[in-house]
Amino acid sequence: MMNEFSLLLLTTILYVVIGLLFFALSVFVVEKATHWSLHKEILDDENIAVGIMFWAIFLGIAIIIAAAIHG
Repeated sequence: MMNEFSLLLLTTILYVVIGLLFFALSVFVVEKATHWSLHKEILDDENIAVGIMFWAIFLGIAIIIAAAIHG
């Protein structure tokens, strides 16, 4: 029973780490693909459209990661 729990916990932690790495990679790629600074546009200029765009990108990546995890 404990061995099965340990395996589930280990795989969950592994998927969390992989998901966070994909999110970090996606932020890096989108930041490099656009000619403006994400931090400046969202926080300094309060550009809501850019925030919504990044939210949609992250939601799409989350759906892809969830589908990959569930097979």
